[in-house]
Amino acid sequence: MAGAVQALHFGAALLPAGWARDVRVALADGLVASVQAGVAAESGDERHGALIPGLPNLHSHAFQRAMAGLAEVRGAGDDSFWTWRELMYRFLDRLTPDDVGAIAAMAQVEMLESGFTRVGEFHYLHHAADGRPYRHAAEMAGAILHAAAETGIGLTLLPVFYAHSGFGGQAPTAGQRRFLHDLDGFQRLLVRLDELAARLPDVVVGVAPHSLRAVTPAELAALESLARGRPIHIHIAEQVKEVEDCLRWSGRRPVEWLLGETDVGPSWCLVHATHMTEAETLALARSGAVAGLCPITEANLGDGLFPAEAFLEAGGRFGFGSDSNVRIDMTEELRLLEYGQRLLHRGRNRLARGAGHSTGADLFAGALAGGAQALGVAAGLEVGLPFDAVSLNIGHPSLAERAPEALLDGLIFAAGRGGIDCVWRRGRKQVAGGRHVRRDEVVARYRATLSGLLA
Repeated sequence: MAGAVQALHFGAALLPAGWARDVRVALADGLVASVQAGVAAESGDERHGALIPGLPNLHSHAFQRAMAGLAEVRGAGDDSFWTWRELMYRFLDRLTPDDVGAIAAMAQVEMLESGFTRVGEFHYLHHAADGRPYRHAAEMAGAILHAAAETGIGLTLLPVFYAHSGFGGQAPTAGQRRFLHDLDGFQRLLVRLDELAARLPDVVVGVAPHSLRAVTPAELAALESLARGRPIHIHIAEQVKEVEDCLRWSGRRPVEWLLGETDVGPSWCLVHATHMTEAETLALARSGAVAGLCPITEANLGDGLFPAEAFLEAGGRFGFGSDSNVRIDMTEELRLLEYGQRLLHRGRNRLARGAGHSTGADLFAGALAGGAQALGVAAGLEVGLPFDAVSLNIGHPSLAERAPEALLDGLIFAAGRGGIDCVWRRGRKQVAGGRHVRRDEVVARYRATLSGLLA
């Protein structure tokens, strides 16, 4: 019934001011209506052990979920991002809108089950297999929206502008034909996506110039103007070759060029930014933009390690994304960022923000704030916000008998996704006992899709 109030009680909850015990949360129409700490449960309350906010997943290419594990056979030469990309181009040639919808739904189910409650879908597969536009400009993007409606995940849709194969406006290749737009066509796509997004609760539509390789400076300036306050996401400095190519084209490195030629600020998310000098690292931190980090994918592709310690010491903002979706696991993204820094610097607890700080708690707080900023929403367990939240399985051996302040360390560094119990998105329970409520039907459709794609 519209306006009905639901109440839940938690033994502990991570509120904006920190952990609180005996927390009662009342919901109305999927939003947090009230939060009371230090109170007993009332008759009829749904009861759980511990509650944390759901985490934003700021960077995903949903269709790549279907490729997971298919690129792990060594080629004749050195394998890299660039050889992986050629395989990806061949794979996507076969995808229809129905295929993309089925694959996106599978990815979104796994995101919710791991504790992600909103995804930033960096969507660049726009056209038919021969490169011709579909009759409806948002045919492919509409499949992503439909999947989000089915799975219940929050969605920030980031349609990608892609026009060139390399720096300086090089002609696109045949493998990129399904991605391409001119500025007029891209503006029409944005208009249509705004119309479709209005049909679902709190969908955000942003703008995503694919990379400095794929847009000219004039096109990037036009996209900034089109954005008009929308989130702006861009791949940048992911591979050494990209840095070298940018230097040859402009005399400057990718992050250096972007910060010098555009008005990068809090509405921007620079995805990867793996290869930066110390000066670039400090400048990015001072800009207020979010660094979009994807440690699982960056490890899988052999990209390198982000300079996280120096970036955070300079006040940089960050969030996490599942990117290629080779493995979808919220806790593993956080853990792998910290472990990469431990290996690099040969020490422990590198990303905790001070003596006595919990590494897991600091990683989680940074990812929550930065991810929400990058996706154009507010996040946290606060009155007036959507109830996007995760209850923990405090019976898990790595969470049992822990004080609330120790739960995030136990979850991120030990329990992993086995420590996730229930997940709510906008007040609706989408995951119970670690399983999405529609998992079986989504998996069945996904398997049927793969049987056609991999035959």
